Amino acid sequence: MPETCQDTDSWSCAAVYHWTDNEDLAHAAAWVIGKPLAIVWLVVLGLLGRWVLVKVIDRLVARAASGVVPSKLAKGPFFDQTGENGAHRRVQRAQTMGSLLKSVVTGLIFVVVLMMAISELGYDIAPLIASAGIVGVALGFGAQSLVKDFLSGIFMIFEDQVGVGDTVNLGEASGTVEAVSLRVTRLRDVDGTVWYVRNGEIIRVGNQSQNWSRTVLDIAVGYKEDITRVRRILKEVAHDLWEDAGYRDRIIEEPDVWGVQSLSPDSVVVRVTLKT
Repeated sequence: MPETCQDTDSWSCAAVYHWTDNEDLAHAAAWVIGKPLAIVWLVVLGLLGRWVLVKVIDRLVARAASGVVPSKLAKGPFFDQTGENGAHRRVQRAQTMGSLLKSVVTGLIFVVVLMMAISELGYDIAPLIASAGIVGVALGFGAQSLVKDFLSGIFMIFEDQVGVGDTVNLGEASGTVEAVSLRVTRLRDVDGTVWYVRNGEIIRVGNQSQNWSRTVLDIAVGYKEDITRVRRILKEVAHDLWEDAGYRDRIIEEPDVWGVQSLSPDSVVVRVTLKT
């Protein structure tokens, strides 16, 4: 490398200087040819790296969606889903997390390539990184509610707290979930009102559709009735319902008669429960 080209460390500078013995032309060649080619090479490497990582993410998402995961992971809440509904929820969750990972990977690669390209042009990126850190802190304070929404959405999806079609109670709003995104959860109540609830504002989630639910039947009978006889009749009716082939796929355990639950001025309330 000629001494005049050591500050640029460019093969184009060395080649032009060797051909022309002109320092100005050599330095111009380094800027016009060498640096653009170096930046193009950085972009190509960045795109190649992104392509490889996206392929890896797609493969992981496909394995997670199909339930083919390592045994240790399969025992966790993310993949421990059975049945058609569980498989559908697993696919939704895997695709959402895959999209998030792709966005993160793309953003990181873009920032790294941009910093390296600026450095290739001869600029000191240390002040730029410091300024970016200050701007990032300022944006973090200004958009902390948005960041909170996204982080809450990630955990809600990863932990399978809610899914499309679930009947949920989110505190101020309750109804059937129509969509779940990283920022908001959309649900429709019994009146048809559509609620958009920011994930960061959800403190508790009551899900009435996850895995199983219990139907509670409170039956009022008069004080003159024999409670033992009432319990026996209810037990027989519940058992017949349990044995009915038309309901066997909906009732997952034999109904249970809990007995007297409360007293009113004119009746005794006997409770029967069904696990569905």
